[in-house]
Amino acid sequence: MALQGIGLHIAEGEFVAVVGRSGCGKSTLLRLIAGLLPVTEGEIIIGGERVTGARRDVALLLQRPALLPWRSVLDNVLLPAEIFGWSKAERRDQACRLLETAGLSGFEKHRPHELSGGMQQRVSLCRSLMGKPRVLLMDEPFSALDALTRAELAVELQRVHIENSATVVFVTHSIDEAVLLADRVVVFSPRPGRVRKVVDIAIPRPRTLGRTAHLGEVARCSADLHELLMERDMSTSAETEER
Repeated sequence: MALQGIGLHIAEGEFVAVVGRSGCGKSTLLRLIAGLLPVTEGEIIIGGERVTGARRDVALLLQRPALLPWRSVLDNVLLPAEIFGWSKAERRDQACRLLETAGLSGFEKHRPHELSGGMQQRVSLCRSLMGKPRVLLMDEPFSALDALTRAELAVELQRVHIENSATVVFVTHSIDEAVLLADRVVVFSPRPGRVRKVVDIAIPRPRTLGRTAHLGEVARCSADLHELLMERDMSTSAETEER
């Protein structure tokens, strides 16, 4: 069993990060919410409706951008219009606005191989937002990027979230990333995953790891989450030594 006893309410428009050790069920949670895995116990409700399968109003963004290499940036972003049978002409302006919001104006005709990893992930984010999803699920979308690019995209994602107001569930191994992005951070226990604690991040936005008036608060929240994640390992080690 990957997850057990998960009881979690996420408000509309909220940004929730999920952290925990590898194998604790974080990615499984996203796939359950997306309707890609069947729920064996309990239920998942989105907008008053029970999730029974994949939905158009839920988008899932994975670790790798998975862009089509033969298509331009703009055509990659417009891919959902083709899949769902929307008019590409009517959606073109929306795609261009999303690219502008993500700092990609001027790159519409570029191919994915001409972009950096961070830029490719921004394109993937724009594509996910094309359908104006009610819920955006993000499974470690910045994990393959260098530390500086991750920090830059964390700042960028805050702005994109504010402008698009989707509800976001963001899985990450990076505590700093969780503190920078989330309204609340859900800490999972080791497998089977349980909600160990939910931590409110009451820090004004935008947040950065640079020298700002809120640097001390960011550092304190990060330290608290580090301690929460370490407690289990320390107690387990102590039990092993006693035996």
